[in-house]
Amino acid sequence: MGGLSIWHWLIVLLVVVLIFGTKKLRNIGQDLGGAVKGFKDGMKTPDGEPVPPGADAPPAQSSGQLGGKTIEGEVTKETSTKV
Repeated sequence: MGGLSIWHWLIVLLVVVLIFGTKKLRNIGQDLGGAVKGFKDGMKTPDGEPVPPGADAPPAQSSGQLGGKTIEGEVTKETSTKV
């Protein structure tokens, strides 16, 4: 009762293939592989070096057009009743 033997895993694999089909499983594998590759490529800088941790911190606030001032406000939803 401890672990699963190789026969248990083969039966599980057979059931999964019967439920989803080989074409669907192949498409899922390709999509997952493409996502992992895209993630790895996205984590690299244009020079091909990995991005150091903390390098994606937001830049310091600049004075810009607002002169570094914070604009505070409140958003309210206007409800109207139709008669």
